[in-house]
Amino acid sequence: MKALKHILSFLVLLMYNQVCGQAQDTEAMYYPIEKISIPEEIALEIGGLAFNDKGQLGAITRRGELWLILNPNNDNPNFVRFAHGLHEPLGLAFKDGSFYANQRGELTKITDTDGDNEANEYETITTWELYGNYHEYSYGPLFTEDGDMVVTLNLGWEGKGVSKSKWSGWMLKVSPNGEVKPYATGLRSPAGMGINANGDIFYTENQGDWVGSGRMTHLELGDFAGNPEGLHWSQEKNSPLSINFEDIDDTKELTLYEYKDEIDAVKPPSVWFPHTLMGISTSDIAFFNDKMGPFTGQMMVGDQGHSKIMRVFQEKINGVYQGVCFPFIDGFSSGVLRLQYNPEKDAVYVGQTSRGWASRGQDSYALERFSWTGKMPFEVKTIKVKSDGFMLEFTQPVNEASAKEIASYQVTDFTYKYHHFYGSPVHMKEARTIKAIELSEDGLSATLKLDKFRKGFIYEIKASGVKNRSGKPLLHDFGYYTLNEVPDENNSIVASSNDVTTKVESSNLRVTELPAAWKGKVDVEIQLGTLPGLKFDKTELTVKAGEKVKLTFNNSDDMPHNFVFVNPDKANEVGEAALKLGLDGMEMSFIPKSDEILAHTNMVAPQDAESIYFTAPTEPGIYEYVCTFPGHHTVMRGILKVE
Repeated sequence: MKALKHILSFLVLLMYNQVCGQAQDTEAMYYPIEKISIPEEIALEIGGLAFNDKGQLGAITRRGELWLILNPNNDNPNFVRFAHGLHEPLGLAFKDGSFYANQRGELTKITDTDGDNEANEYETITTWELYGNYHEYSYGPLFTEDGDMVVTLNLGWEGKGVSKSKWSGWMLKVSPNGEVKPYATGLRSPAGMGINANGDIFYTENQGDWVGSGRMTHLELGDFAGNPEGLHWSQEKNSPLSINFEDIDDTKELTLYEYKDEIDAVKPPSVWFPHTLMGISTSDIAFFNDKMGPFTGQMMVGDQGHSKIMRVFQEKINGVYQGVCFPFIDGFSSGVLRLQYNPEKDAVYVGQTSRGWASRGQDSYALERFSWTGKMPFEVKTIKVKSDGFMLEFTQPVNEASAKEIASYQVTDFTYKYHHFYGSPVHMKEARTIKAIELSEDGLSATLKLDKFRKGFIYEIKASGVKNRSGKPLLHDFGYYTLNEVPDENNSIVASSNDVTTKVESSNLRVTELPAAWKGKVDVEIQLGTLPGLKFDKTELTVKAGEKVKLTFNNSDDMPHNFVFVNPDKANEVGEAALKLGLDGMEMSFIPKSDEILAHTNMVAPQDAESIYFTAPTEPGIYEYVCTFPGHHTVMRGILKVE
């Protein structure tokens, strides 16, 4: 009898493990992250990574040092300082025996001529102006097939993006002998670049003024990517485009996609990365090969703020790039800035930093790597546009019943405003109707027939109900497709855009006028500001129980923040709830509906302020305040003592 009980218990446990195992598939089962040990005395705040011709890994830091990692495939490798004295380099490349690094105001060739693993020759390839603003970062170089180098120059920041230094906000091409050719403009904070197998150049952009959300754009000679500050230099004799700053007018209330019909040089993104839903600070680009899983030819795109890597599939429709971004790997130790593939290890090395740019990963810096275990994840491999809908391709055959069920999918389209303000809420959102589903015989693809298309929109495509033939759900069940073109448009479902926006209820916890019942009097006034690195300038405030409080939140940072006053020990709960607001998050100022919130501001734009009025709790205690902008709540918080 005992034996039978043991057998039954074992079978129940086995079935439980099978069910739970299906529900608990993790990214680490397919792409585990390995941390590489860094000596304590080295602050490896990585700005660039590049392998040399000996299989050694160069890691250049924001502190101006270039470290050579002699045996990077080991968990505890040897570090040698190869070069130092550089000015915050944020890029690194290697070619023909030399490293090349982009300093803030200079592109430099760095060479070890005697083979002792220490540079003894620094050669200036070219220089550019620096106004001296802290935001004037320089990125690159990236070598093209013809031997030229591509670099990008960040805008300065004085309450908005500014272009006071010549060619800031531009992508430049630089020849080996230092000849500089302006290539494209409209850039704001272009932290990542990549060249695909066809030789086409892409760059990644970060949310800010004129930039509704993070995005990737295919840049060709003479393109304008959207931020007009770089146009201050468009009349220079060697500029490849001639439009002026004054030619861009956001009072027309056009989207960036619509603006291309006004000005030929305008280049809309090939892929948008919806803000907070995919990431908050887009960084480097790398490419999958056949050693890295079932996604050969697709892109990996890092995100510094969310400490993650996204996956991108692109296709060319009517000669125009467009495509879809998916989640890929989350949970890196610091902010993901640089990606570098090592063919000797069949691994991607991930260079990370967070000083001044706070990230979900709590380390100040890290060097990690990941590789494919060989196990096949159940994923949406690609999403491709058809004349009447989208075709989802899967990495494993799907369960027919789940994949044919319309309720297994959800499609919503939306766009972003094109204006001089910082970022944009989700704009003109509509739910699409799925009219029919066609499943391929092999179970590896499903085509969703939609009611209509809106060109220039982003499509949130969810497949949360789809299972594979073993009953497992998708590892990641959603993606965001940027629709610029539609095949066979004459026979397609393209329709005009309707100005539909999501209605969000106002909150009675945000009082911006002195309450009449207070009879013109407040008991205490509080000024609260921000510091760089996702910090409030005060982390402790004190009021008396029941006091009438006027709090003014001044946001002097270069990104939006809010102030949310919550019950004791509830900052994490409220912050996590804000993460789940999805497409409505920005419009709701990332204020979730929660009984734990006592008062709040709206999202306050950079260099702006908002005052609110609230009555302090009558019960003394240690309360909390927090910024609930996604990714901020873990670090940007303080305590409000009620005495």
